[in-house]
Amino acid sequence: MGVPEEPKKPEEQRVGPVLRRRDQVQPGTTDQRLLDTEGDSEWVHTDPWRVMRIQSEFVEGFGALAELPSAISVFGSARTKPDSPEYEAGVRIGHALVEAGFAVITGGGPGAMEAANKGAREAKGISVGLGIELPFEQGLNQHVDIGVNFRYFFVRKTMFVKYAQGFVVLPGGLGTLDELFEALTLVQTRKVTRFPIVLFGTEYWKGLVDWLRDSVVAGGKASEHDLLLFHLTDDVDEAVALVTKETGR
Repeated sequence: MGVPEEPKKPEEQRVGPVLRRRDQVQPGTTDQRLLDTEGDSEWVHTDPWRVMRIQSEFVEGFGALAELPSAISVFGSARTKPDSPEYEAGVRIGHALVEAGFAVITGGGPGAMEAANKGAREAKGISVGLGIELPFEQGLNQHVDIGVNFRYFFVRKTMFVKYAQGFVVLPGGLGTLDELFEALTLVQTRKVTRFPIVLFGTEYWKGLVDWLRDSVVAGGKASEHDLLLFHLTDDVDEAVALVTKETGR
């Protein structure tokens, strides 16, 4: 019995929507690689597989939050101490937002996020936490009623904006600034409309606002009108009134 001839390597190969030619032709077929239990497992670290994970995170997030009522995302530092005035302000803001008819969304962590979730829970409202995988474990705080953990920051950021009608931003660090400027950019470029942004804590945010006015706007890198994209306050009732008014509630 003769030995079967080795199949000749094709000059052209179609792998789904991808066309491969010459030296880029891969051995075997997609089904063969799928069913081959002896193959290596490096594929779980490839970009096409990551795309599937990203897609699954969007699906899970959309599914968990699709029926959420009108909500406000509250941001602030994970390092805010429970005995601090900022923490107490976060609790009062979460409580007041629920009384105004909103669900409360936070990053689900400790500090200011926990405070807002706590206020929402105490007011018997919907308390949402959108967590993120980090090298140091934070976990979702105990006051979260609906929690979703994400691998990817950009998926999580989409959820913050898609399911919220506005932002209240407590004093925070780089993560808080990231979310703040993401929202400002989306409003400035009209990717979202009617999206109030309230900075809570005038003393904390004053330096940033001064820099935006005296350096960014004065240097022609932004317009004077851009300073109207956010509000600054120390008053919980005013913060809630601002997001309520601008969302048309």
